[in-house]
Amino acid sequence: MNALFKFVFIAVAAFTWSFALAEAVDINSANSDQLAQAMVGVGKAKADAIVQEREKNGKFTSIEDLSRVKGIKQALIEKNRNNLTVGAKPVEVAGAPPAK
Repeated sequence: MNALFKFVFIAVAAFTWSFALAEAVDINSANSDQLAQAMVGVGKAKADAIVQEREKNGKFTSIEDLSRVKGIKQALIEKNRNNLTVGAKPVEVAGAPPAK
């Protein structure tokens, strides 16, 4: 029983940390497989629709722009907000002026 408890505890801890350490996915560069894997409640078909929307109408300027995709509502956006980014974040170099 004690060994089983330790195993379950370690498995749950590892699973939890894998989500905590996961990188956010850039909705402007991710392919549909990456989007489907990163987003809760989004399968392959919806991820394909996100990529098609981006290719047809241009890059997303905010996470909220995902609402341009048919079937993506605010609740789904909120569920996934912490898993997503829009564009690469600039890297700050010590002594360099801030990016504009």
